[in-house]
Amino acid sequence: MPDHVECRLATMEDVPALVALVNSAYRGDSSRRGWTTEADILGGIRIDATGIEEILSDPHAAIHTFCIGAENLVACVYLKKEPDHLYLGMLSVRPTLQALSMGKHILKHAENEALQNGLQRIRMTVIDCRTELIAWYNRHGYLPTGETEPWIDDIHVGLRQRDFQFIVLVKRL
Repeated sequence: MPDHVECRLATMEDVPALVALVNSAYRGDSSRRGWTTEADILGGIRIDATGIEEILSDPHAAIHTFCIGAENLVACVYLKKEPDHLYLGMLSVRPTLQALSMGKHILKHAENEALQNGLQRIRMTVIDCRTELIAWYNRHGYLPTGETEPWIDDIHVGLRQRDFQFIVLVKRL
């Protein structure tokens, strides 16, 4: 992690800032300033306050925040301890900072968290048509398992603008 970026676990007080950060990184016009936008395949929001609160209430999950200074939230990642792996999701970096290697540092942070918890694998799901993002994860050792998961409208947030599914990526540590 760059020297000027501090990491800490999110609290309920962070919910509004997390909702704003995650939605700006994935959806809407603000997400188009970065390269990880889902705006062309999904409308609406990525997550609401209730979704963040549910994650923060799960004793096996946490949102790790990355700040420049005490108040300036610039990135986050959702990590959940499963019996045989660490699940990584919602890796979000402020769109204007996405080309500055912040994501690479967050992946390293997640890998260290997995190892500290005795877990030898990190698992994630990525929308299959996000080829540029999948290629980025591949370059960092996250490889397709051949498994897929469906998008379920009643569970996932967003308005699909085309059909897709999730592919499962895993990195063995």
